[in-house]
Amino acid sequence: MEALIEVVVFLAIATFGAALARRLGLLAPILLVVLGLGLSFVPGFPEVRLDPELVLVGILPPLLYVAALKTSVPAFRLNLRPILLLAVGLVLFTAFVVGTVVYLLLPGVPYAICLALGAVVAPPDAIAATAVARRVGLPRRIVTILEGESLLNDATALVLLRVAVAAATVAGGHVGVGEVAREVLVSAGGGVLVGLLGVVLFGSLHKRISDPVLDNALSLIVPFAVVFAAEEIHASGVVAVVVTGLGIGHKQPLLMSAASRLQVGAFWRLIQFLLEGLVFLLVGLQLPEVLRDLDEPIGRLVGITAAVLAAVVLTRFVWLLPATYLGRLVPRLRRREGSPPVQVPLVIGWAGMRGVVTLAAALALPLTLADDRAYPRQLFIWLAFAVIVVTLVAQGATLPAVARAANLPPDDPVQDALSAAAVQQQASRAARERLEELAEGAPEAVVERLRRLVQSRTNLAWERLGGDVRETPSQAYGRLRQEMIDAEREVFRAARDSGKIPEEVLVRAYRDLDLEESLLRQEADE
Repeated sequence: MEALIEVVVFLAIATFGAALARRLGLLAPILLVVLGLGLSFVPGFPEVRLDPELVLVGILPPLLYVAALKTSVPAFRLNLRPILLLAVGLVLFTAFVVGTVVYLLLPGVPYAICLALGAVVAPPDAIAATAVARRVGLPRRIVTILEGESLLNDATALVLLRVAVAAATVAGGHVGVGEVAREVLVSAGGGVLVGLLGVVLFGSLHKRISDPVLDNALSLIVPFAVVFAAEEIHASGVVAVVVTGLGIGHKQPLLMSAASRLQVGAFWRLIQFLLEGLVFLLVGLQLPEVLRDLDEPIGRLVGITAAVLAAVVLTRFVWLLPATYLGRLVPRLRRREGSPPVQVPLVIGWAGMRGVVTLAAALALPLTLADDRAYPRQLFIWLAFAVIVVTLVAQGATLPAVARAANLPPDDPVQDALSAAAVQQQASRAARERLEELAEGAPEAVVERLRRLVQSRTNLAWERLGGDVRETPSQAYGRLRQEMIDAEREVFRAARDSGKIPEEVLVRAYRDLDLEESLLRQEADE
């Protein structure tokens, strides 16, 4: 019972922190980490030890799954080259640079375990990067690249971590090239295979289910089932979840009914909100655990920490600038992608916040090395924690200013509206043609009402191209219809209170009115 109360308290604090961040115009991940750090000093506040297995198998899969569901597969495929350069190339480069720095600063510590620490701090956080990028309002292509990087980089880091830990803990401290190649093949290839099987299996189940509640329940099961299946064959659960999420998200309009898509979308927004808030709060609350048994001299601790932080931050820029421009020496690539201004790699470079996966991986480091040899494990955990806090708070808090200073050209809303209007006109033409095919025998009043509805949707799409000087007809319709809905609700509520209608009638009426109001609000937001 006490553990349940603590979970509820943590969720309440995370919700309050997220609400406060919105009220103050701050980024929720940053505020929640700082809030967690502050609460860790409060006497009597519950100490929480983050279980690495809980994070990597219980929290990360649903967050990666919902992120993959919302990722555009065409955009992902179009930006696959820069995504892989970051998610694979940069992670490996950062891990080896950080591992080498730590090895030089800590003589006597085996290189393999130093490389393991490099793998721990190498991947930017899957949650923080996308949350901050979208909140800052970066151009769509940069957000796509950061999202794609955050979906795949954990898999690269965890595979390298597994290999490095094996090399550090086996007798002789050596793992052959063949073993490494086999590990990579099984982990990445097995993850892709399990993910594709997940798309086929769960996609067919979604297609057969017509009840939105059952669709919702199945959607919750999918990421865990895929991870468990991947782990069973020692494949990458991260890759499996991402592949399944991308596949099902891309095919979702063909797999689920409209009611299911609405309910699943709302459900995952809630899960994402709660888990993200809880994760960042728990990161801050780990401070007592991180500091426990840390007995390094303060001067040495500050020096090593500063060196690792510098290596983590600078390697991202050292990798990004050549990776961005050297490839464009190839004429075909230059014609296809153009040459972005230098501000683009600089902004992407500053968006390298670390998060909960880094901490979970650090806590999963082995207690001893081969032959029960000791190493400064608690120092390694501190270094990972310091990288998380500094990159998340310092880089995350200053990323909006960096983005503004870069003055990157934003996505053109007029072009977006023009494209949407052109496609909507084609869709309306198809809808009218289908209506005329089926109109025979239907009441003329119904057919005419549907014609007006199609025309109204076309007009709304073109109205978005106009300026904000005056209220458009659609805006006036939304404002007046909202007042009418409020009046209808009040009449139904009064009738229920006076006993004229039962509760069931009120619920049905409210559901219809709520759906219409939701559509009005969505159109207003667009």
